[in-house]
Amino acid sequence: MLENERLVASSPLDLTNLATLMEQSVGRSEIVIGLIDGPVVADHPDLATESIRHIGAASGEAAGTTDSAARTHGTYVAGILSARRGSPAPAICPGCTLLVRPIFLETAFGVAEMPSATPDELADAIIECVNAGARVLNLSVAVAQPSPNRERSLEEALNHAAGRSVIVIAAAGNQGSIGSSSITRHPWVIPVAACDLQGYPLGMSNLSSSIGRRGLRAPGEAVTSLGTGDQPSTSGGTSAATPFVTGTVALLWSVFPMARAAEVKLAVAGFRARAARRTNIVPPLLDAWTAYRLIGTGQARE
Repeated sequence: MLENERLVASSPLDLTNLATLMEQSVGRSEIVIGLIDGPVVADHPDLATESIRHIGAASGEAAGTTDSAARTHGTYVAGILSARRGSPAPAICPGCTLLVRPIFLETAFGVAEMPSATPDELADAIIECVNAGARVLNLSVAVAQPSPNRERSLEEALNHAAGRSVIVIAAAGNQGSIGSSSITRHPWVIPVAACDLQGYPLGMSNLSSSIGRRGLRAPGEAVTSLGTGDQPSTSGGTSAATPFVTGTVALLWSVFPMARAAEVKLAVAGFRARAARRTNIVPPLLDAWTAYRLIGTGQARE
């Protein structure tokens, strides 16, 4: 039996109690989110463009056609985080700074699929975002050509993020398999599985002991965000679920700017572990308002 069984929620924000947290803040510009993804349509009218910066060799304006799969994916994920309030997108934390680090350009994937990058490419992007001041990283990306030797640089980059107290939120993957990756196995990473509006895991979402132990479920079914043109885009998968957790972390840090990274992580993903050791491969459902209360009352301190 899964916890948090309930009737179908009216929206992803209601399912995760994010709507209540969003009433407290739109986010603070000092809280920088590293978005390692495709390029973002920098002049989209529904994006809080004054809060968006691009870094890296591939700028937001240098990635092929405006409707490329990479740009579609990047803009979709960015909309969940940084769209203007009142737009069709969830618009979780438009007041935070979004640091866009494009990592893939013209690739053959759809919005719901997991784009991929080599371990070295992803490692470079993580280090660049951390060194540029990111407090939290959103990785809606999979590792291509995995191997123990090739993934050493990625492990070192994730260690670098942990050493700088940068929280890393990563998609669990959309292969519908039982198993983890070098990203979701890392002890500092919060893996994210996708669920429907009842909170049940989607069949496409990867699950594993490490995902169940340290991760979260978040909405990944029929999530509407921004498209590259005038029309919104509706899709899903763990790429869509991940920014709901990232946005929660960013808002919590906006409301509690003095909170330590370990405190925020414990409030968001680890508080249940104090009551009972997690053994299920299915992670708990994100509950943004409970995390807020745990930090506010000091219960998330180790």
